[in-house]
Amino acid sequence: MKGRRGDERHPGLAWNVAAYVSHVTDNLRNWAERLAGARLTGMRRVPGYDQDLLAQARHYNDVSLAGALWSLQRAADAWVDSVTAALEEEVILEHADRGVQRAEDVARNNAHDAAHHAWDIERILALAHVGELTRS
Repeated sequence: MKGRRGDERHPGLAWNVAAYVSHVTDNLRNWAERLAGARLTGMRRVPGYDQDLLAQARHYNDVSLAGALWSLQRAADAWVDSVTAALEEEVILEHADRGVQRAEDVARNNAHDAAHHAWDIERILALAHVGELTRS
């Protein structure tokens, strides 16, 4: 994202670029931790979390893009390690809202979320290219 500041924003979307990167980071980190916890301890029950409260607490729209990308790389690496181990050991979670979640389900859901938000970022940056975006 060379030349981007992170505060680029689409008028129809809730967050700016850095915020979407931060959300994906937190989602990957959260699920990596949950899978690792279940794998390492056998404790399968996991709670839900409110992404909007987390965004508010972390001030997503004020995070620097460079810092967000740095954090995303580390979270993605940890997620790959955790999901790989969870898949090998056939970890199953019991999510408070979603019910039974196999490691495969978690990996698929996380990948879908990341791809969806990559598309959000592409939409924002497409507007930036034509000069129609807003700044946070």
